Amino acid sequence: MGSSNISLLHMAKEIALSHHEKWDGSGYPNGLAGEAIPESGRVVALADVYDALVMDRVYRPAFPEPEALAMMTSNRGTHFDPSIFDRFVNLLPEIRRIRLEVQDEDSVEPDL
Repeated sequence: MGSSNISLLHMAKEIALSHHEKWDGSGYPNGLAGEAIPESGRVVALADVYDALVMDRVYRPAFPEPEALAMMTSNRGTHFDPSIFDRFVNLLPEIRRIRLEVQDEDSVEPDL
């Protein structure tokens, strides 16, 4: 993939390598901080944590969204890029709509 000319593959690699980095530099795998973290990784970090908190997991039930957002807000500026976090919060109505739409689709039995 290193020699690929496909931009989507380059972004996928960038996201895979950076979405566990944290704004304050305490993340992994490279301890990147702030603007050194690719923007795509900063965006996916937010989406990943939101999804992990508001959706059921095999090891625990979903947190209510207000509780999940409180946890995320406490990490604004440490885990999350403050500017991207603020945009995320502004987009919450649309994010909720999409989440509910996807959940509804998952509950529909497939046609056989």
